[in-house]
Amino acid sequence: MRYFIQFSYNGTNYHGWQSQPNAVTVQEILTKALSTMLGNPIDLMGAGRTDTGVHAKKMYAHFDADAITDIPVLVHKLNSYLPKDIAVDNIIKMHDDAHARFDATKRTYEYHISRKKNVFESELAWHYTLPLNVEAMNTAAQMLLEHTDFQCFSKVNTDVNTFNCKITEAFWQHENDKLIFTISADRFLRNMVRAIVGTLINIGIGKITIADLKTIIESKDRKEAGFSVPAHGLFLTEIEYKYLKDNRPADDR
Repeated sequence: MRYFIQFSYNGTNYHGWQSQPNAVTVQEILTKALSTMLGNPIDLMGAGRTDTGVHAKKMYAHFDADAITDIPVLVHKLNSYLPKDIAVDNIIKMHDDAHARFDATKRTYEYHISRKKNVFESELAWHYTLPLNVEAMNTAAQMLLEHTDFQCFSKVNTDVNTFNCKITEAFWQHENDKLIFTISADRFLRNMVRAIVGTLINIGIGKITIADLKTIIESKDRKEAGFSVPAHGLFLTEIEYKYLKDNRPADDR
């Protein structure tokens, strides 16, 4: 039977989501925990991958297993077994063809910038206090919705078939002493959000103009775009599926 697992993690101590040799990853830790609790080897397919140090408030993966008789008990056992920086929020029985990666219709990220030194969030936000023209940054962010090819923001030498992404929202907002950038799209390229944020920061400090953004995007050249902001300010906050509403299959509603 196929299940989705919904979970969150603080990525500070991990080399991202995807398992890799000689590095501790979230996928490795969660796979081990599930396999131990269920008594059989489990393969996890994540909805995507996050880079080293990136966090997730809501992430999904799918796995196949025999019928789970008591999901709340399993969730409790997993959270007792897992380290303090990974938490399982739910396990959901799905149809057999459900795919955590390919069936996702929308993904949302946030980038957090601390405008005031905060010792409690040093690993969860980028401390940046130079003056920023947030109005210009928001105007530029709206321009992203007019384009689809974002090769200029992609990590070079990445193995993808297309650089096209459909961005549906992108905006900055103040929240107490933080500045938060929110961006949603059907898919994201590697390093894309961090490169976009760095480019918008360059607009905010007047290093480049709003009009320059169009030229940068049309160049399809990573060297033309801005710097990549540090990973520890980035959060995956939402993944949506057409058949999953309120964290349960839509046909169960």
